[in-house]
Amino acid sequence: MPKPPSTTDSPDSKDVELARLRAQTAEQAKQIAELLQRIRDLEARLGKDSHNSSKPPSSDPPFKKPPPRSRRVRSGMKPGGQKDHPGATRALVEDPEHRIVLPLEGLCSCGHDCAELAVEVLPERRQVIDLVVRREVTEYRTVTGVCACGQVHCSAFPDALGAPVQYGPGLSALAVYLTHYQLLPYRRSAELLGVLAGITLSPATLVNMGREAAVRLAAPVAAIGRSIVRSAVAHADETGMRVAGALQWLHVLCTSVLTFYAVHAKRGAEALTGIGLLDGFRGILVHDHWRAYLSTPAQHAFCNAHHLRELIALAEADPVLSWPKRLIALLCEANDATIAARAAGLEALPAAVVEDLFTRYDSILADGAFFHPQRLPPPGSRRRVKQTPAYNLVARLRTHRDEVMRFVTDLRVPFDNNQAERDLRMPKLKQKVSGCFRSPEGAAAFATVRSYLSTLRKQSIDLYPALVMTFRGQPPMPHLP
Repeated sequence: MPKPPSTTDSPDSKDVELARLRAQTAEQAKQIAELLQRIRDLEARLGKDSHNSSKPPSSDPPFKKPPPRSRRVRSGMKPGGQKDHPGATRALVEDPEHRIVLPLEGLCSCGHDCAELAVEVLPERRQVIDLVVRREVTEYRTVTGVCACGQVHCSAFPDALGAPVQYGPGLSALAVYLTHYQLLPYRRSAELLGVLAGITLSPATLVNMGREAAVRLAAPVAAIGRSIVRSAVAHADETGMRVAGALQWLHVLCTSVLTFYAVHAKRGAEALTGIGLLDGFRGILVHDHWRAYLSTPAQHAFCNAHHLRELIALAEADPVLSWPKRLIALLCEANDATIAARAAGLEALPAAVVEDLFTRYDSILADGAFFHPQRLPPPGSRRRVKQTPAYNLVARLRTHRDEVMRFVTDLRVPFDNNQAERDLRMPKLKQKVSGCFRSPEGAAAFATVRSYLSTLRKQSIDLYPALVMTFRGQPPMPHLP
């Protein structure tokens, strides 16, 4: 007797099974695409270092040597001084502290003692330059006397001498110079002064010297901040610092000749409002497109060094893409053109050159937008879809084209924000060497003193004599443009 046909072999069941398999295949394809994208994202994250991201060079692994970040071309010359260069040598000091005339010694061939001969000092001189560090203590005594009328008179100590033993301006200036400019830890600075000069100081005493310097320098540093607000172009940046065990932010606002630091618990707009300088700034602010800066009333210029690193990361992640390499070449070409224009004394690039650069810029980013379209949510969904880094970069470069290319349209604007990053480098080194700040007051004092010292350094003013004058109550005022 024949078997009845199986129900699973019916046409309807085959269509259902086929639909199920197709849905399963589509779901698996979607999962594979998501996993591949996740793998690419993880590989891109692992491949980031200082040459293709904002990570500092100190974070680069020692076993991986990144490609050179400099665009300089080898000159072909040997290292060191070149032939016929002017050079420099150690000059003789005209007024040495000590003079030693070397006497004749020994016997002449005739038997006479050379020490008994009449001698003449020769013009040839040789000198030894050495360093002598010693403690110098000045003791003050008062006197008393009785007038003929019987009234007793006593002399008085100077107002600056308020304690039986205290430290002078030279020692205080050296302590602040070591801790706030040379960035030595307080304990090592105290050890250095003890070894060299025999002066026993505690680290807490050095901390108090730094805070005293900050109080004396508050007025000059405030004037530095006001001068930066009046400048045509300024740089801004921020970096995290550990203060009393918590994360706070060191903000810098600077020019090529002025530096102003401030420490705040926040990083964004609340910190900028609390510091108070950018509310009145109407010039061009160069920064790394941190959104808090965009809320200020200034004009803006973006750091193209950041863009180059992001473009390098895209080009390395997908070598087939050509638009990142073309945009890198365009930005570098534009930078070279502005450097040549400044060297030639031009106030602006020719209009035809600017138009050509902008036209090519727009064309390259149009290609980038084609290869990296916006991700859309599924039909009927309102959730926000995370976009790819490539899309975000293209969108930012197109939306803020004027800010990105500000260095082309205004030759006062630099290509990058390296000025602010250089000014932040030394405070970061301070934290790496010495660790965190123990209190907000100590961090604020360091920011004040460092603002003053960085400004003097930019203006080629000797720091130690300026600190000595500071502790004498007369801090030299830097040049304020």
